[in-house]
Amino acid sequence: MGFSWTLFLTLLAACGIMMLLEWRGVPTTLSLTFKGDIKRESRWLAQYGQAVCTVVAAVLVWQLDHANRHRAVPVLVATFGATLVATVIKKSFSRVRPGRENAGKFLGPSLKHGNYKESFPSSHSACAVALSATLAVMYPPAAITLWALALGCAVLRYLLDAHWPSDVLGGIALGYGCAHLALFVFGA
Repeated sequence: MGFSWTLFLTLLAACGIMMLLEWRGVPTTLSLTFKGDIKRESRWLAQYGQAVCTVVAAVLVWQLDHANRHRAVPVLVATFGATLVATVIKKSFSRVRPGRENAGKFLGPSLKHGNYKESFPSSHSACAVALSATLAVMYPPAAITLWALALGCAVLRYLLDAHWPSDVLGGIALGYGCAHLALFVFGA
């Protein structure tokens, strides 16, 4: 599936609408507690698309798709590019995470690290979608599984109260854009 402006703009619009609702005080957090196996499994899924997973995916592409080893490059560029862009945005806006003092507020630019104020956009969601969108274009038969992993990761970021819904939607849009930009640049 190629890049869809409709999907991309819909995600950005949904992000904006959710941000407006959150700003107006509409309740959007859940405060759920996971225990036992559910907690352990959800932690694994919430890391999909992060550094180790991305490198393993690129190595598998390199090892298993001999005719298209070059495809490992856009996998790495899309995902690590999403991380870089998400970090720049996080540092530019410094949005406070749910359940923290000043939750939801944008504190403005800051180079100082502070996990509590690095909510927007969700880099986990961005990276998960960047990885899945890139691989789904390259390997269409696996698309449903790949998208399920990415969206599962993104939903968990919300369910675990790590992000506001708008953070997750913004991350999804960012990851989708990074994936298709990398695919375009590298002609994959």
